[in-house]
Amino acid sequence: MDTPESLNEPTLSAVVIPLLKGVIYQENDPLLWGRLVALDAKVRDYVRVLDLELVLDEAEGYAFLRSRETDESETGKPAATPRLFPRRQLSFPVSLLLALLRKKLAEFDASGGEARLVLSRDEIVEMIRVFLPANSNEARLTDQIETQLNRIAELGFIRKLKTSSSISQTGNYEVRRILKAFVDAQWLADFDARLDAYRRHLENPGEENSDD
Repeated sequence: MDTPESLNEPTLSAVVIPLLKGVIYQENDPLLWGRLVALDAKVRDYVRVLDLELVLDEAEGYAFLRSRETDESETGKPAATPRLFPRRQLSFPVSLLLALLRKKLAEFDASGGEARLVLSRDEIVEMIRVFLPANSNEARLTDQIETQLNRIAELGFIRKLKTSSSISQTGNYEVRRILKAFVDAQWLADFDARLDAYRRHLENPGEENSDD
């Protein structure tokens, strides 16, 4: 029989189910976040059975599940169990934009700015423009970047903010700090070399994709 105390205790299912649905942010649900932190060790043991691992960053305030590294990634052999979260293929433009946003976030943190990095659509367009031919069609470029931003928002790396004025036509985007977990410091250290590769790709566009 449940006691009043046990009824107030968080259960694994109350934490794991939201994790299986997506990222948990401390700012969005402080109560759920507190339960997750309290059950940290138990959640890790539980999801390990599903061949998953918990990524929990208390400093940045986010948590998510990802597939554990398997024999397939380490030795080239087939994985012992199927992946619960399959890898997604990202288009080259989306990969480039993610790289630029991650670099911007690193520069923002180094400058000691506010807690949130917010960029306007026009600022993001300018970030991409330097990689494109000078005669690029402005309207077409803006439409393409809007599409890429929508894709990145679906992946959870940015969030479109509501505008306070109906006059604003561009919109603002918050760069979510979870991006740091997918594009790490070592990746950033090689960023200049990667940008050279991006430039060569733009000069000779192909069909290359990259995993997230």
